[in-house]
Amino acid sequence: MATLTVQQAVIAGLTPSYGAAAGGGDQFANSGKAMIHVKNGGGGSINVTVDSQVACSQGSDHDAVVAVGAGVESMIGPFPKARWNDSSDNVQITYSGVSSVTIAIVELP
Repeated sequence: MATLTVQQAVIAGLTPSYGAAAGGGDQFANSGKAMIHVKNGGGGSINVTVDSQVACSQGSDHDAVVAVGAGVESMIGPFPKARWNDSSDNVQITYSGVSSVTIAIVELP
């Protein structure tokens, strides 16, 4: 599992840096304003799963599973801290496939 660097969006603009998605999953420090930007350069759709840590307002503890099609980019989030942060204040991410998948974490101002 890799710990991803959170990049700060600014009015002057941000050119995010992307890294390869880790086969065992990734994590990032969550302030509640971060978004996951996934680029799927592979030939098939993948699922990105964000691990919910506590029950939602309806009482169910369910993960967020987002399908990202082949050749598609997706912005996922933000993630309110009370529901998504683990005991180390990180958000946990896994992928159904990582071939040609890159990821960046961008925090909104």
